[in-house]
Amino acid sequence: MKKNPSGKRGLDPTSPSKILLLRLRRIGDIILTTPAVAALKKAFPLASLTYVVEEPYLRLVEGNPALDKIIAVKPKPSARDSWRLIRQIRKERYDAVLDFHGGPRTSLWTLLSKAGIKVGYLIRGRGWPYDRAVPRGRLEGPVHSADNHLNLVKTLGAAVPKKPELFLPPARPGESARVDRIFKENKLKGVRAVVLHIGAGNAFRDWGLKNLSALAGRLAALAGVRVVLAGGEADRGREKEMLEAVGLTAFSLVGRLNLAELGEVIGRAALFVGPDSGPMHIAASTSTPIVALFGPTLPGHFAPRRRQVVLLEKDLDCRPCRQRECRYEDFRCLQTISVDEVFKACRPFLQNRR
Repeated sequence: MKKNPSGKRGLDPTSPSKILLLRLRRIGDIILTTPAVAALKKAFPLASLTYVVEEPYLRLVEGNPALDKIIAVKPKPSARDSWRLIRQIRKERYDAVLDFHGGPRTSLWTLLSKAGIKVGYLIRGRGWPYDRAVPRGRLEGPVHSADNHLNLVKTLGAAVPKKPELFLPPARPGESARVDRIFKENKLKGVRAVVLHIGAGNAFRDWGLKNLSALAGRLAALAGVRVVLAGGEADRGREKEMLEAVGLTAFSLVGRLNLAELGEVIGRAALFVGPDSGPMHIAASTSTPIVALFGPTLPGHFAPRRRQVVLLEKDLDCRPCRQRECRYEDFRCLQTISVDEVFKACRPFLQNRR
């Protein structure tokens, strides 16, 4: 161990060490930890990094070259499962644990890990398990989630990049071949594909069937443009309604792709459109332009930090909110973003370029 600039013990970059990283879910939250993972590996090249994630999100970190080991856990582990994991963690004798998640389970696992350094967020009622509890924000304004994770890394004495980049493991050969077939069989090659995320996760981030269908129709009417609907299994009902409304001008991959394949499809598209969501963060890990709709959340916390991004939001006194109850009962933060506004934001990315 050595002292970092704050005077606290840090890890020695010239000695092997073992670091455990905890971030169980979900898509965007996991992707936003990847700059911190890369910074850790760069600062401590001899360190062995282990990442704990829930099974449905394994593909987001599987294949990340900065990680030496991945532990996939059940989304709702039993007490026996948790104790088995704790015993496994203790057996490894980690030098440090970084709890990117900050939930009750991960804070307990951190507390019981017997790691030399325990790092997590200073959250009301949950900061006490950590040796070093870092505030997740500041009074003068929002802190981006990726920067919050980097602040945890700094407590170990690591220097971090000023402009961190997100990382999504590339598609495997079989996954790329499947996407090749999809593009060929559905005549997506040679057109400007627009990936439109029709899911939301909750009512607060749902732009609505009417708006989505209207936008899809207007985009599909542009010469050389093809709309590709994206979403999960839970969006199959909406998929059917949208295809009935839009007709053959849209093509759907809803519920048909794994996370790496979705990243591959977005990476080949001309544009991604959707709300602040997991697929938006997958898009942010590619070079594809993004038009993102922000309702209850703030871009200052979660926005894609790239040049080709248009952020649409409304300045309302109720934002941000905890997405438990809409003060006005009409979800106006997102619903007042018009189809015209979104279509106008999309147009510059869909000019006659190949």
